Amino acid sequence: MGRWRPPRPKSSAYITAAGARALTAELRELWKVERPKVTEVVHEAAKNGDRSENGDYIYGKKRLREIDSRVRFLTKRLESLTIVDRLPSDQSRVLFGAWVTLEDDDGVERCYQIVGPDEFNINEGKISMDSPLAQAMLKKQVDDEVMVRSADNEKNYYISAIEYKPYD
Repeated sequence: MGRWRPPRPKSSAYITAAGARALTAELRELWKVERPKVTEVVHEAAKNGDRSENGDYIYGKKRLREIDSRVRFLTKRLESLTIVDRLPSDQSRVLFGAWVTLEDDDGVERCYQIVGPDEFNINEGKISMDSPLAQAMLKKQVDDEVMVRSADNEKNYYISAIEYKPYD
């Protein structure tokens, strides 16, 4: 099996202000804190002689490659993102940044915020605007039906609330 993988589908280029701050903080942490530490470890390990059997050197170089790759990705991604820091004028519809409360056919309610693909976290109730659920909800209003199809089933939800919280 070869190493070639098909390219990922292009993700949306929107992010909340909080998400942009988190990515910027990660970039700063990698570049200003972690990379200098790992560079120092590699430098000290290189002084010890034979590098082919030196674990600190080998794993340090591997970690440096990982850090550099992530730094390149974050730098390019932050340049291409559009930071959404204003609330929409029509807050009766589900748009980017909305907190949406969904009710399923059994009466169980779940609340999700629609965010950019770089900041989704299902444990915090944040779903990517590129996800099938978010795509089905976009531009809907309270009491509208949302149908999400997956490979093996179909699930219906009803929008019971839409809320926009001010961006910090």
